[in-house]
Amino acid sequence: MDQSQSMSHQAGKAMGQAQEKASNMMDNTGNTAQSAKESCQEAGQQMKAKAQGAADAVKDSVGSQK
Repeated sequence: MDQSQSMSHQAGKAMGQAQEKASNMMDNTGNTAQSAKESCQEAGQQMKAKAQGAADAVKDSVGSQK
């Protein structure tokens, strides 16, 4: 392998590694976004349940005062 072929090989190798790193970063970004979405959905469900519990408590309180 002459010097030109060696340099070309090294450049191709570096490009492949860069593409792999970029792909891994995109996968990690997607996983992080999915995790954040799930966390927000869970928080929303918890808030909804607490609001329903508070509304039920008010209804019970008003109903017992009649």
